[in-house]
Amino acid sequence: MSDAVLLLLKELRLPGFARHYKTLWQTAADSGWSHADYLLALCEYEMADRLQRRIQKWRRESQLTTTKTFATLDRKPFSGQNQRSIAKLEQDVEWARRSDNVLLIGPSGTGKTHLASALGHALIEQGIRCKCFPAIALVQHLQQAKRDLDLMTAMTRLDKYAVIILDDIGYVKKTDAETNVLFEFIAHRYESGTLIVTANQPFSAWDSIFTDGMMTVAAIDRLIHHATIIELEGESYRKQQYVEKAKSAVKRETT
Repeated sequence: MSDAVLLLLKELRLPGFARHYKTLWQTAADSGWSHADYLLALCEYEMADRLQRRIQKWRRESQLTTTKTFATLDRKPFSGQNQRSIAKLEQDVEWARRSDNVLLIGPSGTGKTHLASALGHALIEQGIRCKCFPAIALVQHLQQAKRDLDLMTAMTRLDKYAVIILDDIGYVKKTDAETNVLFEFIAHRYESGTLIVTANQPFSAWDSIFTDGMMTVAAIDRLIHHATIIELEGESYRKQQYVEKAKSAVKRETT
């Protein structure tokens, strides 16, 4: 009988049921559960199992760096205000469900990409689908779609991701082709999907990304309308790590 039940559960694609129905049956018998209690417990296990499989799948497809999470983020260099803003984004993810944006602005090496990745991991854990792109890679993908007369389809396919991370938007080349598809994508996502954008340049320097001032203003206006803006300052993490390693090496040589 049990082999037949297991076979049927596998056929019905209920792996949570298959894994737990025997042990839960014993628990139910020992505790005097009703049939409804037993079925409810099995359903809860199945839902938890599906959630974990979904999170694992979303984490794989997100292209997020596995080591760049909040657990590995050094928050000490951030200002008190930035730490509070980051904590709020981490603890309450309703901003992503509202299609609000997050803009991380600051010099190279100050933690923007790590922070964006950490937010992505936190969102996936909360059941919010996320995808990370180097900005230049996404723009090249959209450019090819436009050449193939398929730009709207390509942008619509990305709508399945509630949150898209555009890393290093400043590396997009200032050409008509790249600028136009980037602007179209920002306009497409406006108030319909969240963007997390990292940029080395302040907004005043974004004329280096877009080909004319009106497009620059329009793009920034759409991004900041519903957004948390975090400006990061300080020395590069990579430079600090290099200095620390150099100091350690000198210390070892002199002892």
